[in-house]
Amino acid sequence: MEQPVGQPAYVLHSRAYKETSALVDFFTPQGRMRAVLRRARGKGGSLVRPFVPLEVELRGRGELKNVGRLDADGIATWLHGDALFSGLYLNELLMRLLPAEAPHPGLFEHYAMTLQALAAGRPLEPLLRSFEWRLLDELGYAFALAHDIHDQPIDAGGLYRLQVDAGLERVHLLQPGLFNGAELLALAAADWQAPGALLAAKRLMRQALAVHLGARPLVSRELFRKR
Repeated sequence: MEQPVGQPAYVLHSRAYKETSALVDFFTPQGRMRAVLRRARGKGGSLVRPFVPLEVELRGRGELKNVGRLDADGIATWLHGDALFSGLYLNELLMRLLPAEAPHPGLFEHYAMTLQALAAGRPLEPLLRSFEWRLLDELGYAFALAHDIHDQPIDAGGLYRLQVDAGLERVHLLQPGLFNGAELLALAAADWQAPGALLAAKRLMRQALAVHLGARPLVSRELFRKR
């Protein structure tokens, strides 16, 4: 019989389950995993909080697994203020968009590095936009930033709209939600210092994510609005 193997993990979300257990959603290199942690009010339960690097051993073959072992695996990432809200936003995106048990080791590594950067006080907006783009790419929803849907190079003086299921389409009439070519080329080069680049990136990612998130609002965005 194959023995369970420990793997790195972070807690995305947890809630009470039955009398003394917790239902925990973990993010691991093997994807988002849901498991029951028995006796969650005991020693192991103190580790069930976001942004703590863990090593977890999960048992069971079904979608709902059991936590066989749970240990700290490094120094917890302490986030405060807007950095905390940003970390919660990343977790909510993963909970809403990441399919269960679909391996994404590269995304897991990017997530861990983003948490470290947030804790170090790096500027929030580039970190959030980079993670959103990486998530879209991993899920197969990314699109070209340097070429339009007809494979023509983005013109710095042109205007473009996002066709979520296809990519960027050049338009010649003003309408809400457009992007200018210079901004898109800056995003393609990850040039966050270019005029308008950060604001354009935020609008672009909002449009790109909206169709996949659906109508239900993100709780973490409400926290930003109320801060």
